[in-house]
Amino acid sequence: MPLLFSYGTLQEHAVQLSTFGRLLDGHRDELVGFEPSQVKIEDPQVVTALGRTHHANVTFNGKRRDRVPGTVFEVTDAELAAADRFERPFAYTRIATTLASGKEAWVYVSAASAPR
Repeated sequence: MPLLFSYGTLQEHAVQLSTFGRLLDGHRDELVGFEPSQVKIEDPQVVTALGRTHHANVTFNGKRRDRVPGTVFEVTDAELAAADRFERPFAYTRIATTLASGKEAWVYVSAASAPR
């Protein structure tokens, strides 16, 4: 089963229930080589619905000492596809990464923040 790392919204129970139809079981881990950042929400309807003006994001800097805490979840292929649909409107892209634990996982980042 694929692993999915979240540092933001996908850790929220309400989002998990609406996206996956269940609560995910996860474990704390860290995203290595990234630093926290934010992405401005441009859609006023999304701002109203979420009650915030920015999405959590991370920016790749390649520094192994920089880490972003979050949760790693085991998901099905269908749930990973559901997460893709959830993240797509926010212009996030899914990338593969190695977490601090050594686990290989998927993570969503703003396309502008992805490693090149």
